[in-house]
Amino acid sequence: MTNSDFITLLNERYACKAMNGKSIPQDKIDRILEAIRLTPTSSGLQPFKIISVTNQEIKDKIKEVSWNQPQVSDCSHLLVFAAWDTYTEDRINYMFDLTNEVRGFTNEGWENYRKQLLATMPQADPEKNFQHASKQAYIALMSAMTQAYAEGLDSTPMEGFDPAAVDEILGLKDMGLRSCAMLPIGYKDSEKDWLAPLKKVRKPMKKMLIEIK
Repeated sequence: MTNSDFITLLNERYACKAMNGKSIPQDKIDRILEAIRLTPTSSGLQPFKIISVTNQEIKDKIKEVSWNQPQVSDCSHLLVFAAWDTYTEDRINYMFDLTNEVRGFTNEGWENYRKQLLATMPQADPEKNFQHASKQAYIALMSAMTQAYAEGLDSTPMEGFDPAAVDEILGLKDMGLRSCAMLPIGYKDSEKDWLAPLKKVRKPMKKMLIEIK
């Protein structure tokens, strides 16, 4: 990848408004999922899961609680980003133990950091913990939609749905998860997608950047 490739992907991708229902080859989905898995998260905890929905009946049900946005049912794969409902000792310990196993040694500073998290996060307000976890999922959402475009696919990042209803449809409560974002992935229907031919609009840099020198 050249220095300009990533900027090109960001410049060319957009929130697709209509998809044609065509299925995506599994190897492309696998690379998108791997991009999600490799995304950095706070303390390396990866406090979320991805639910990949291809079942048409389930997609149709989710569409009904997503303002009837057609991409939800017309996509090939609907990725639901579901954050932990809270941080627990078991969830924190799993990632610290996995790190020690993969690296083959323990580190005093790392173990002290584990103790610090265990002394604070499980005792915190569950809603505050969920909000923190969902922010980590949003970082992964960016990885997913950028990798999707690199694969020649279209996607639509979504918050426009009823999270409680989606949680009920997918049985997320029993898994200790809460939906926070969705990403339909597929191929655009150029004839129906009103946004496809329009220019991307972003603020000029001078409206975005504050420099402190």
